[in-house]
Amino acid sequence: MTRKTRMPYGAILYFVGALLLSFYFVFAAVQGDYGVFRRAEVDAEARELRAELALLQAEVAEMENLARRLSDAYLDLDLVDERARDVLGLIRADEIVVR
Repeated sequence: MTRKTRMPYGAILYFVGALLLSFYFVFAAVQGDYGVFRRAEVDAEARELRAELALLQAEVAEMENLARRLSDAYLDLDLVDERARDVLGLIRADEIVVR
């Protein structure tokens, strides 16, 4: 007696579908919008932005210091003299300008 057996196409199709679905989820976990590579990009961008923030905070602190030194409450005469020379091009009467 020879018995002819059929291929279990349903089971093969089920496992191929499950394999393709798992490949899709692995790909999405690595390459997707919320994947590992995107996370690395976001972390690198966050480090760059933190460095830029530190530079801007230092610049703001310097400007606040200059503004405080030019305020009425605390007047730095050397700074006023420097700014007048730089912005207005003023010189004192006892100075000689060499160009």
